[in-house]
Amino acid sequence: MKLPARLAVLLAVLAVTACAPRTADTSSGADEKTGTLRVWLFQEVDNQPKERVVDAVVDRFEEAHDGTEVQVEYIPVETRAQRVKAAFNDPASAPDVIEYGNTDTAGYVRDGGLADVTRAFTAWDEAKDTDPAARQSVTVGGKVYGAPFFVGVRALYYRTDVFAELGLRVPRTQDELAGAARTIRAARPDLYGLVVGGAYTYGALPFVWAHGGELATGADGSYTAALDSPAARRGIAAYTALFGDHNCPAAKCAGMTGNDTITAFAAGRAGMAIGGDFSHAAVEAGAVKGKYAVVPLPGVAPGEIAPAFAGGNNIGVLRSTSHRTLAVDLMKRLASKDTQGELFDAMGFLPTFTDVRREAAAREPFVEPFVRTLAAGAKSVPASPAWARIDSSQVLPTMFQEIVSGRKDVRTASRDAARRMNDMFGAAG
Repeated sequence: MKLPARLAVLLAVLAVTACAPRTADTSSGADEKTGTLRVWLFQEVDNQPKERVVDAVVDRFEEAHDGTEVQVEYIPVETRAQRVKAAFNDPASAPDVIEYGNTDTAGYVRDGGLADVTRAFTAWDEAKDTDPAARQSVTVGGKVYGAPFFVGVRALYYRTDVFAELGLRVPRTQDELAGAARTIRAARPDLYGLVVGGAYTYGALPFVWAHGGELATGADGSYTAALDSPAARRGIAAYTALFGDHNCPAAKCAGMTGNDTITAFAAGRAGMAIGGDFSHAAVEAGAVKGKYAVVPLPGVAPGEIAPAFAGGNNIGVLRSTSHRTLAVDLMKRLASKDTQGELFDAMGFLPTFTDVRREAAAREPFVEPFVRTLAAGAKSVPASPAWARIDSSQVLPTMFQEIVSGRKDVRTASRDAARRMNDMFGAAG
């Protein structure tokens, strides 16, 4: 179940950055062995299963370290940029341990927020079984800045009962996907055909990539936006064409995030949705349990799988912590093989350890379409410190929303988005 070499190469670019951290040294220099540790983790659509796993880890940690207490706060993924930036600038209010997305690695290191844990990670016995691509997602300039937590990829969830009722076959191309969405909406106006979100960047990117487009071109930290290329515009047009009364009304869907779309699908309000392996628990806990299946998101031609975003999260220690040894131990416990196995069972998160992932896939067949998607060749975002700013500035969601609202056409919106990206790439150089 090891990730394919081509995916490893794609994610390996996350390890490259030409810029050193620009912020002042925020390291405390202290290493207290008792006290309170603060942890920030991401809030999931259905967070209770994650909380149960984490609570058990925390209980064991506190038992192993007399005089310690762990306070865990779950923060929204969509607003993480503001929270994390404030934490980097104000160490007194910052957490000791943090969950962060693999697209944030280069930017957070450049900002001086994450601690170098290379020595501890290398000495950790479990680290030898970490998938190489996952290890690259925590590596910048040859140094390790965290522990991989899970790998994530998205595929197509669809309602088997609705498809059977309407005599639909599983879409083999993106044109068939759009057609099935229109058919569902026309026959069942109480449902979105394919629920999409104007603020769902990683649900939209497979359409851009499937049409041959790219976010940017370049390497080694130097990038030029490519959103305004003809191929990228075809993908943007294909995605934004899914908004409207014929499928997902712009008034309701333009502001939706990825979590919003999965919430709608799980509640039985959509015939299809683009969701991750990490969405499985929320869907299973919803009204559609037993009435859905998952397949890879189709590409442009029959038999093609649309390139998915190679996502995933990591656990890191902040440089500002005054409990470095304790924080590193808690990081390893949260990202351990036992915890990743438990999170797979509870949430469907794909483990980053090759042996744990093999065991998980053999145990649960729902993993298969996500593994097929990874094997088909997933893609990542530009390995630039600028990406964190591009993401937090909502450059892509703004572009999608301008198009679906009718304020701009695809050519104008993509041109303006590319200009904004280039400004940020230039500022990050």
